Amino acid sequence: MAEKNTKPKSQAPKPRTPKASTPASAPKSLPKKSPIGIGTIITLVIFAALIITMVLLNQKKEAETAQATPTAGTAYVFTEADGNLTDLKIESQDGSALELTRDAKNVWGLTLPEKVAANPSAAEAAESQVKALTIIPSEIDAKDLSIFGLDAPAYTITVKFADGKSRTLEIGDSTPTNSGYYARLDKKEVMIVSLSGIDSLTQMILFPPYLNTPTPLPPTATPAPPTAAPATPQAEATATP
Repeated sequence: MAEKNTKPKSQAPKPRTPKASTPASAPKSLPKKSPIGIGTIITLVIFAALIITMVLLNQKKEAETAQATPTAGTAYVFTEADGNLTDLKIESQDGSALELTRDAKNVWGLTLPEKVAANPSAAEAAESQVKALTIIPSEIDAKDLSIFGLDAPAYTITVKFADGKSRTLEIGDSTPTNSGYYARLDKKEVMIVSLSGIDSLTQMILFPPYLNTPTPLPPTATPAPPTAAPATPQAEATATP
């Protein structure tokens, strides 16, 4: 008889329990890079500051230029056409005088009240003051000069120019509003001239622009009157018996 197959029947494979899938770790997010670097930002800030600085400096320069530029319509006693000064003489009604003269080497010197070297800065300032004298617009009936103090001027300013031309400005009374002085140019045109400019020039008579301020001399000592010698008493005469 055939032997029975005693081999155990193969058991059905056990169902596998699916392992829990371990979730893959999420990739770490990288920091986002700024499209503009820090160095670029600093450069832009510096560039903007430079532009603002340039604009402010330009505005300041324009303001200074506008201030230095004469106002339209301003009339001056002496114009640029007159040229550079070579001599400035200021005389007072009381006979005091001051005169500045520029020599061939373009150096200013005093001729009056004495012939000495002049302070160059003060002399140049006086020339600038002469050129800056302005005319205050006004209507003046100049038939009677005594009304304006021009029949006997308080001061007479004589200016000579490089081309040899000479002009004279007589100074009379101040205006009722004290805004200027009545003046007559070349004994023809009567006008009102700015107050401060005239005052600056006439003050030089009292304070000449010396290069070296002269040292005042000490007062001269007055000799004391001679003292009389004391009288010597005479001896009394002795009576002879």
